[in-house]
Amino acid sequence: MRRPSAVFAALALTLAACGGGDPGEGADNEPGGGGAELVGDAAAGADVYKSTCAACHGPDATGLEGLGKDLHANTFVGDRTDAEMVAFLKEGRPASDPANEAGVDMPPKGGNASLDDQDLHDVIAYLRTLD
Repeated sequence: MRRPSAVFAALALTLAACGGGDPGEGADNEPGGGGAELVGDAAAGADVYKSTCAACHGPDATGLEGLGKDLHANTFVGDRTDAEMVAFLKEGRPASDPANEAGVDMPPKGGNASLDDQDLHDVIAYLRTLD
């Protein structure tokens, strides 16, 4: 069950500043994998986006100045596989990382520890619909 809270903004920051992760994390939330490949649902991802990511990326995903980047046709998202994006969202990226162009922390899972791998796959599927 997803619960809205102030920490949901952190996922939006994660998407804004995205950083690495361990591609060895499995789709079943266990290190090293072993589970079936998860497939994202864009409609469910839109709900995750609205309750989590919109706080920094805006309700229309065009970004908010000083917070999250525009996610439409975003090359960071477009250049990575779903597995790489899941790993990034799990890891986050601190503002101190030289690759962080936003200058704000992107906490792991946007600070929303309740998001599971399916939620992450869903929001990635939604992001891939943005052009």
